[in-house]
Amino acid sequence: MKWLAWIALVLAGLFVAPQASATTTCAVTSVTGAAFGPVNPMSTYVDTTATINYSCTYTGALGGLFGAFVTLCASIGPDDLGNFAPRTMINANNDRMQYGLFQDAGRTVPWGSRLSGSYTPGTFNLQIGILSNGAVVNGSATVYGRVPAGQSTLSPGAYTAILAATNNQVTYSYNEALLSLGTFPSSCTAGGTGGPLQTSMPAVNVSASVAASCVLATATDMQFGNVSGLLNTNSNATTLVRLTCTNRAPFQVGLDNGINASSGQRRMVSALGGYVLYDLYTDSAGSQRWGNTLNTDTQSGTGSGSQQTLTVYGLIRPQSAVQAGSYRDRITVTVTY
Repeated sequence: MKWLAWIALVLAGLFVAPQASATTTCAVTSVTGAAFGPVNPMSTYVDTTATINYSCTYTGALGGLFGAFVTLCASIGPDDLGNFAPRTMINANNDRMQYGLFQDAGRTVPWGSRLSGSYTPGTFNLQIGILSNGAVVNGSATVYGRVPAGQSTLSPGAYTAILAATNNQVTYSYNEALLSLGTFPSSCTAGGTGGPLQTSMPAVNVSASVAASCVLATATDMQFGNVSGLLNTNSNATTLVRLTCTNRAPFQVGLDNGINASSGQRRMVSALGGYVLYDLYTDSAGSQRWGNTLNTDTQSGTGSGSQQTLTVYGLIRPQSAVQAGSYRDRITVTVTY
């Protein structure tokens, strides 16, 4: 009877052993950058992710019988203008590209900071099981990034941002529970047997790039209409070339000599084999021939990020009479940027 009582006393002492020296500590081990890569301002959004890697350790007397439940909040600071949603990164021309960091894969909940009244930090949990006394338990949290579409005024270049380490931190609280029979704290700042505690987090690097780009929208047909077969007066016509190029990106539009040219002279041909000589110009006076030689006779311009329209002036000068018929040619438009 005395032997059984002694065993009971030992077991009771085991289960009520104090944890004065028990502690749970957490640290951020690394943060990968949010690298968006190439962004086309005239196209759709671009997504990427970043990763916060962290670790927690439980140490204490009788630690093998206890586990810890940890609730952590990671605060990511604003951009250099103090903005959270959207944040911005900048290029050498001081153009600002908007981007967002989010807590969810749907990119609907901005990732903020405990220092912000409007945007909350990301919250996640980590559990340290029994028999893990002194062991390092690792975890990670995904930050979802998006560069939204509709930023057509962005110019070519590399865009970067650094979300300073001084504004980034991880706050956590924990519950240490016998045999891991416990729950996570209600938040990173309340509801635990320990905490809240705070640990530093490195700076978050954000990057993207924009390359010069042009999209040729339309090049309408040029119609000279009904022209006298005598061809003894000038005949004029115009057409339009529409294109969209990246803001500040230089471009050149060239027109080849067509499929019926002879010695560089543009010609329209009829089904019967007759030819009507004509040419294309960058000006209404017909003094600047529009050709296809870069930096010589092409039409130059600078992109705006919006659609731009160029006028092509056509001219049939007096020449030998031809027989009646329909005369055609095909010109290839080339955009170089």
